[in-house]
Amino acid sequence: MGGVGGLSGHVDVPMKLIIHEARLKAKAKRRLRKTSSRDSGRGDSFSENGDPSRGTNGTVPPTSPKSKLLDRKSRAGKGRGLPKKGGAGGKGVWGPPGEVYDLEEVDVKDPNYDEAQENCVYETVVPPLEEGAFEKTLTPIVQEYFEHGDTNEVALLGELNLGSMSSGVPMLAVSLALEAKASHRELTSRLLTDLCGRVLSRSDVESSFDKLLRELPDLVLDTPGATQLVGQFIARAVKDQILSKSYLDGYKGRVDCVHARAALDRAAVLLKMGMGGLRIDNLWGTGGGQRPVTQLVREMTLLLKEYLLSGDNKEAERCLRELEVPHFHHEFVYEAIVMVLESKGEKTFKMVLQLLKFLWVSSIITVDQMRRGYERVYMDIAEINIDVPRAYFILEQFVDKSFSAGFICEKLRDLCPSRGRKRFVSEGDGGRFKLESY
Repeated sequence: MGGVGGLSGHVDVPMKLIIHEARLKAKAKRRLRKTSSRDSGRGDSFSENGDPSRGTNGTVPPTSPKSKLLDRKSRAGKGRGLPKKGGAGGKGVWGPPGEVYDLEEVDVKDPNYDEAQENCVYETVVPPLEEGAFEKTLTPIVQEYFEHGDTNEVALLGELNLGSMSSGVPMLAVSLALEAKASHRELTSRLLTDLCGRVLSRSDVESSFDKLLRELPDLVLDTPGATQLVGQFIARAVKDQILSKSYLDGYKGRVDCVHARAALDRAAVLLKMGMGGLRIDNLWGTGGGQRPVTQLVREMTLLLKEYLLSGDNKEAERCLRELEVPHFHHEFVYEAIVMVLESKGEKTFKMVLQLLKFLWVSSIITVDQMRRGYERVYMDIAEINIDVPRAYFILEQFVDKSFSAGFICEKLRDLCPSRGRKRFVSEGDGGRFKLESY
């Protein structure tokens, strides 16, 4: 009995080892089957004992959870390792690459089929512009137009659904031009001509000017010359054929407002003068640097002559601003100094000196323009001295006074040319210079 018991004990020990090894192999196979599809691309494998295989350097290849999420291979543990659905699966993928989709035919047997929608045409609808947003939207467009002068940019208003407010476009443009420069009024007249027929109709222009005439009493409060300016706009519109010639006749004997009557009278007078040879299309003049140089020089000379008669610094400043040529103010400085050199007496000397200082303080004439004007006189003083023998002496005095007034620098004063030699009173004068009275 003892021998049999001992034999059974020896037999149980190997059986336990065999069962334990079988369990380990089964466990390893389950793990291998579970992770084979996920880790097939990372080179991870397990040995028969369930231990992960190591690389050549004895390290375990790293695994990334992100690669598991982006892996598109089959999870079933079977297959050839190709992408699911032939690469047509996954987020944001509409079928395999290169596939062309045709128009889907409507299925008449579809329970959601609606016969009324079969011939439906879809269009982009622009909502109408609200009244409160009209002025806020159009004002920046018109102000930018005053800078670049391209009417095609403003013609894009046709893309907006203005509706019944299209007649407000001319009124807004004219209202802004009343407070602007003459060149901006010329641009406004051109804008109205170009927009008529493309964005605006004749009835829109007529109703806009009707409203302007009704609101003239309010416009005069902000712009005192609005009455005359609106009359000029009406005359220009009739000349450009965006207003009918019978427009003025429709108001005869039916106007009670004094300002509206004055504007219509101004327009009628200009149209009659146009028949006599006045160019109404040049009513506002040519603004800024678009005018020829000879015309600008002539206007600056007339400005200086009028100033010497009136002595009004502010009026001279206003006229110089209206020329709209800040890059050409050096010509004004040049003409003013030459006028001093050619004049007789101290009145012109003092008045021009006072004017240049006033324009300097008010920042109408810049440092660069003032310097260029003086330098041009320095360059031409030899020729001027032929006609004006005392030009060098007068220029030296004027430059010294200008430096004392503070609107030229010391360097510019030192550049002032002088005559080659001084004349003495006589040979026995003891070295005294001859005094020259101005």
